[in-house]
Amino acid sequence: LAALAFFGWLFTTGDVRQAIFTAISVLVITCPCALALAAPVVQIVAAGRLFAKNAFLKSGDALERIAACDHVIFDKTGTLTEISPVIETDDETRDTLNLAAQLARGSRHPVSRAIVLAACPGPMAEEIEEKKGLGLCGLINGVEARLGSWDLVSEPNEIAPVDSSLWFWMAGQSPTPIRLTEAVKDGGLELVSFLKQHGISVEILSGDSPDRVEKVAHSLGFDHWTGGVSPIDKANRVEALSQSGKKVLMVGDGLNDAGALAASHAALAPGGALDAARSASDCVYGGNDLAVIRSVIQIAKSAQSRIKENFGLAVLYNMIAVPIALAGLVTPLIAALAMSGSSIVVTVNALRVKKG
Repeated sequence: LAALAFFGWLFTTGDVRQAIFTAISVLVITCPCALALAAPVVQIVAAGRLFAKNAFLKSGDALERIAACDHVIFDKTGTLTEISPVIETDDETRDTLNLAAQLARGSRHPVSRAIVLAACPGPMAEEIEEKKGLGLCGLINGVEARLGSWDLVSEPNEIAPVDSSLWFWMAGQSPTPIRLTEAVKDGGLELVSFLKQHGISVEILSGDSPDRVEKVAHSLGFDHWTGGVSPIDKANRVEALSQSGKKVLMVGDGLNDAGALAASHAALAPGGALDAARSASDCVYGGNDLAVIRSVIQIAKSAQSRIKENFGLAVLYNMIAVPIALAGLVTPLIAALAMSGSSIVVTVNALRVKKG
């Protein structure tokens, strides 16, 4: 455009000075600063807002993908709820808890962390291995031990004697139940209500027993939930929803969530999640208040709106300013001021990203 302006003015007027001034003005006024700043400045502002909310982005396009999601899948234990073992006064229960803690110290699963916090300080078991969706295996003083679901500690097709989701077993002994209490994290009900109000469907996928999942789902207002789900089932559910046209946001913290987190359109994980879950996520958040998830979604959607507005402002600026510059109605100085003004406008507009 600057070259065309130069030769056009030179041909029509023969004034080299005017032709050069017009060409310079066009070159300056079309400098794509506003267009180049339209998205990055919004992303920087949004990342700062999220940082203040104790949420940390891990990828450059995370905001765009989070904002596009229309279906959210939640893991239950450690994501929607906090758990703690029931501490009874008898010595047998305390001994079982302390032995189970030796295995639990080798895992960062929410159940394991709760057991470690409740138990007395002590050693760690040897040769600890984490079984996806089942629990932990290892050696305690050379004796094989297991901590996890009934399927891990029992013989095939054996029915559990009591209703418990967590069991401890050592070779030569019968499986012992470890009773847990579960409390919904703060902000859960408000989060589910917010998502529904914005047309985002929600569901719970959990490896825990269906009755425990149903209880949490009812308390938070979920319409859809599934319990007893394996890690493969979680990933398959995400794939099925994606193929049906849904853009899934997965929120989980365990090893059994890693496949679903990686397969989803976008993923969130709490800061205390396992390394595999955090690695597969796009945003890691801290704290126990689920309101931070609402803030992440709000800020992501606000950021996308501001980016679109900035592109629109940049295009509008060029549509107005370029013809005026081609007409020779501005000097290079005025062109520089106009170009700077457009950059300021998109930057100020970026600051409108909601705090959430």
